[in-house]
Parts: sequence; C-alpha cells; structure tokens
Amino acid sequence: MSRKEKNLSQSVADDILAMITIDKKFVIGDKLPNENELSKQLGVSRTTLREGIRILVTHNILEIKRGKGTYVTNHEKLNGDFGLEEFSTIKMNVKDLYEMRLIFEPQTAYYAAKRATDKELARILYYGRLEEDKILNKLDRTETEQAFHKSIAKATHNEFVNKLMPILYKAIDKGVILSYENETIICDTLNDHHMIMEFLEARDAEGAKTAMKLHILHAMRGLGISNE
Repeated sequence: MSRKEKNLSQSVADDILAMITIDKKFVIGDKLPNENELSKQLGVSRTTLREGIRILVTHNILEIKRGKGTYVTNHEKLNGDFGLEEFSTIKMNVKDLYEMRLIFEPQTAYYAAKRATDKELARILYYGRLEEDKILNKLDRTETEQAFHKSIAKATHNEFVNKLMPILYKAIDKGVILSYENETIICDTLNDHHMIMEFLEARDAEGAKTAMKLHILHAMRGLGISNE
C-alpha cells in the first residue's frame, strides 16, 4: 500500500470515529451501513473504506461479524483517558474548571486552525452554526456546544488533547446551565463563537487562539469568576 493510500485509509478511520464519538450517528452495538452506502457517503472507494474499517477493528472500536456486518464495539478506546478518569469524577468547582479551559483551549484552537482537514473544518462550522440556531431559538445547546468544542479538539490531531475533553465537558455543561438566565453570557457566546469560526475558517491560528481565550474570559466574567 502506498503512503497516499495509507493516509487516505487513516483519514477514513478518523471520519468513522468522528461519526461515532462526535456526531453520535452510531452508538455502541450499532451496525454500520453497508459498504456501498458508507463508501458513497464518505466519498471513497470500497477498498479504501475496508482499509479504514480494518484500522478501527485493530483498535477494537469496530467488530466485523461474519455474515452480519460491521458493528461498533464496547471498548475502553472510545472512552480512554490515559488514567485521567479519576479527575472526571472528582467534584471540581467552576473556577477550577474554567481556569483549566483558559489554560488549555486557546492553544487547541491554534492547532486546529493549522491542522484541520476540510472535513474537520466543515464539522466545526456545522456545530457552531447549529449552536447559534439553538441559542436564538432558546433550545438546549449542551450537546451541540460539546460537539463544537470536541470537533475543535479532534482537529488538533493530538490524541492526548482528545482524552482531556471529557473533563472539560464538565465546565462546558456547568457554563451552559448557569448561563441560561444570563443574557450577557448568551450574547457573548454568540459573538465569540462566530469570531472563533471566522478565524478557523480563515485558518488564522493566532486569531483563533485569541478568540477562544476571549470567549472563555467572557464566560468567566459573566459567571463572576476571577481570573486572578
């Protein structure tokens, strides 16, 4: 297999993994669509699709059941955290969680702007716009905001970054819950996310980093959290 084919197979594996972990199109136990349908959906040949699936089978994320099809399997790889699971169960205060976001997420946006594939960028923009729609229509945006930030993390192509996201969800969830009655935070979120998306779409890494930092600082200010 050539290097180009290998890279394409890995890209297909990444796409399928994102469909499971970010888009939630498939959950544990679900059967994937047949080869013809999925290869058409991903815009690749069936041979490349098979290679991508083989990568995920090797990592125990997918399982091929002979005569039945390919299924999403239950494996720690999907929720792996490099031993960080204890932190996700510790009761953390909002200030600590937001300080962690401030330290971590601006640089995540920086690398996402530099490294995102066109598909990954499209996914970020999709969830960013979907969140705007949910905010304007006063709908629950928790899962959509998680997907937006998780899409940015995935675009860093840094495995450790992705493993930290479950901890950051706690801050994102708390922020969403606390912001529902706070018009200032809601307005800031709309403006900030729009700015983050513009910089990411332009692949302006420094701009995306600054926009993400401002977004988190605005949220901290709105929630009365000091960054001193």
